[in-house]
Amino acid sequence: MQAVLKRSSLAVIRWFDSWAGTSNDKSLSPTEALTAGVAKARTIDWGRVVPFVALHLSCLFVFVVGFSWAALITAVSLYVIRMFAITAGYHRYFSHRAYRTSRVGQFCLAVLGASAAQRGPLWWAAHHRHHHKHSDDPLDIHSPKQQGIFWSHIGWVLDRSNFRSQIELIKDFAKFPELRFLDRFDILVPVLLGVSVFLWGVFLEAFAPGLGTNGWQMLVWGFVVSTIALYHGTFTVNSLAHLVGKRRFETKDTSRNNWFIAIITLGEGWHNNHHHYQASARQGFYWWELDVSYYILKTLSVFGIVWDLRPVPKRALTLRRIDG
Repeated sequence: MQAVLKRSSLAVIRWFDSWAGTSNDKSLSPTEALTAGVAKARTIDWGRVVPFVALHLSCLFVFVVGFSWAALITAVSLYVIRMFAITAGYHRYFSHRAYRTSRVGQFCLAVLGASAAQRGPLWWAAHHRHHHKHSDDPLDIHSPKQQGIFWSHIGWVLDRSNFRSQIELIKDFAKFPELRFLDRFDILVPVLLGVSVFLWGVFLEAFAPGLGTNGWQMLVWGFVVSTIALYHGTFTVNSLAHLVGKRRFETKDTSRNNWFIAIITLGEGWHNNHHHYQASARQGFYWWELDVSYYILKTLSVFGIVWDLRPVPKRALTLRRIDG
């Protein structure tokens, strides 16, 4: 009983401080856990994931708060902004360093990415680097080939062995104290966003009543529904983009190009392209491959906000090509 209470209290503490109790907890290493055996690694920490489950269930409140176009527009806008932050920030910048920006720009990307409630920038990027190192081999923590579609899509996020930020894999960014702070207290930015969205609804109810919205409606649509859609849009890259689509290049994994996933993720669906050549800031290698995140980055580069966007070398377009 005492051990159960200790684990439960630690789980609650980790809602607010995700680094609590992890400094000496070697069992939280995905590599070590999976080396010991996949079955052993699959341990869902239900106490720790209560907020994640509760957020999903909160979508049902759409039937209570009703609908307005203002709430829907806010939800879609926040989806797009935060998807860009995940794809261009957490993924192409923090995971792959596909372009450069200032320290202020870096912090802004980290804050926007944190608002997606997909943990902190160090946690996200370290796990992604681990994925590329072991893509579709037995140590890949979200491979549908190794783990099945459910685990690759969402199960791995709930796994106790994947909660720790693997600082050893992200030392280049872990040296920045502001990023360590955002990573440790990763709940802070999503909560501030939720409060802001609620207050936005209160403001519109008072000063633009014709829009038919209010604080609670805006919170449910603008934050909850938008965040859940963002989760599963992002997760499709781990699961479906390794199962459904076409392969242009011969890679060691099962990555595929999927135009639909590219649309909902602003360009991440060109997954086979990306696994073939990971360093590029552009994942849609050709003009007909829609890559909204790259277009935004290209625009930002015109204003000097980002620079040195790494291109796709011509040689990479023909190397190991299998589609003719």
